[in-house]
This record gives sequence, C-alpha cells and structure tokens, in this order.
Amino acid sequence: MKVVTVCGMGFGTSLMLLMDIQSIAKNHGYEVQGEAVDLGSAKGKVCDFMVASSEISAELSDESVEVISINNLLDKDEIEAKVMPVIQKLHQRG
Repeated sequence: MKVVTVCGMGFGTSLMLLMDIQSIAKNHGYEVQGEAVDLGSAKGKVCDFMVASSEISAELSDESVEVISINNLLDKDEIEAKVMPVIQKLHQRG
C-alpha cells in the first residue's frame, strides 16, 4: 500500500505527515510505503491514496485516488481517525 503526502514545498510538513501515518499504520499492524511531495509533483502520482492539509487537498480534487484532508496536521488523533479507515478498506480489497 502506498500513500503520497502533499504539502506546499514537498518536505517538512508532508514528511512529518508521512512519518505519522506510517507510525499509526504500524501500530495497527499495517505497513505503508510512502512518498512526501510538493503539490506540483503530486499530480498524477501512482499511489493508493493521498493525504494533505485541507487547503492543499482542495487542489487535488481531480486525482483518481482518495484524497484525505487533514485540518490540524499536528493532531495525531485526527490523522488516525481519518487515515485508518482508508488503510483498512484498502487492505481488505487486497
């Protein structure tokens, strides 16, 4: 399973978000590969889902994969509540 995390510059926020998602997934017994990118590089990336701040996720609405919008990037509970159902759904599909 692969996630692409997106922020304005492609490092910092998106990298922190990727590490949080991988840690949360691991705590639930899942392994998630990922890539942290900037908005321009995110377009058309091959992945299972994308995660970005609410401001940036609006720019990704035309992507073919699910885009998860996070309101508070420092709130690990929000990240977990929004990301884990998607990870579990994708894992069930195989």
